Amino acid sequence: MAIRERMSGNEAIAEAMRQVDPDVMGAFPITPSTEIPEYFSEFMANGEVSTQFVPVESEHSAMSVCIGASAAGARAVTATSSCGLAYMWELLYVAASSRLPITMVVSNRALTGPISIGNDHSDSMGARDSGWMQIYAEDNQEVYDNFLQAILITEATRLPIMVCQDGFITSHGVSNIQLIEDEKVKEFVGEYEPEQYLLNHDRPLAVGPYGTAPYYMEVKRQQAQAMKDSMPVILEVAEKFRQMTGRSYGFFEEYMMEDAEVAVVVIGSSAGTGKEAVNRLRAEGRKVGLIKLRVFRPFPRIPLAEAMCRVRAVAVMDKAESFSNSGGPLFNESRSALYDLPGRPYAINYIYGLGGRDITVDDFYEIYRDLFIIADTNDPGDVYRYIGVRDSRYEEGGFDHRSEE
Repeated sequence: MAIRERMSGNEAIAEAMRQVDPDVMGAFPITPSTEIPEYFSEFMANGEVSTQFVPVESEHSAMSVCIGASAAGARAVTATSSCGLAYMWELLYVAASSRLPITMVVSNRALTGPISIGNDHSDSMGARDSGWMQIYAEDNQEVYDNFLQAILITEATRLPIMVCQDGFITSHGVSNIQLIEDEKVKEFVGEYEPEQYLLNHDRPLAVGPYGTAPYYMEVKRQQAQAMKDSMPVILEVAEKFRQMTGRSYGFFEEYMMEDAEVAVVVIGSSAGTGKEAVNRLRAEGRKVGLIKLRVFRPFPRIPLAEAMCRVRAVAVMDKAESFSNSGGPLFNESRSALYDLPGRPYAINYIYGLGGRDITVDDFYEIYRDLFIIADTNDPGDVYRYIGVRDSRYEEGGFDHRSEE
């Protein structure tokens, strides 16, 4: 029977780690993920886990610990945020190319500069091409559930995985969640038994070798294939989790999409605000919907595109800027996915929430209003837009995409 609790996202992650009881945790504090190793170290001190807890001098060293431990055959975990993730950048690629199943929690926070501790997705989105899988959570329950599933996903695919949550919003915000009994978690994740590891003297191997031109490209091709092959694994683990808990997960969640005419695609906790806007607009008789993307790596190109093609216009929302002059990372991949499909909708991008800027129900109202105008006029206008930002160009008429009813 599920255990009802109230806890923050960071507490929920630490509790999930306690239940998994990993072999090694490399830890260095950085806001807003600091509480995760703090809570977990209490479990360590109380004798509730057998984990080798390794406090280090930097995030670079924390990932180095995980790489060494995972290569040696241990189940390794860590947590970080923002500049801490940036500091371990070099080693993200080492872990991924070495095919080491490491689970890392990222409590998303804006990257400097200017200096900010507010939430956005610039840290993990900046690492989107490092070869790590990425799963995002809307609320604290999903944070907890995603972490438990991530353990199985990374070990089945031998690709490291980031479990991402919105810093302060879910990491520190307290809400009701349902925990799973310890014995069920133990049975779900099982014992980690790698086929190959450095300490197996019967099967010598090299980890992180020098990749000369005749070999380097084949390694990258194998990584790319592993990312493709991970898609059915994610769904298999989700089904196993559903059978245990009754909670269903997929690559994304469709909200009020059955008869929607326009829709928004969004990642993370902002989906909750978007759903409230959908509820209110539905009450007003407007057929709007929302797609909450859960899995960003691997990118679910075909199923997401098919879901978007059921509406006339779609707004893809990015809580990170890629400075590409063509929109944010989620928009560019989502819009590209639509290219070959007939009946594709108009697709526009909104950059929002950078540095912790609030996204409100009123902001979503404005976005849905714009989508109906686009659908009715067959004119998308400028597809690369900002929402909720002060900009003098609105008054000057040079960057105003907003249309009057």
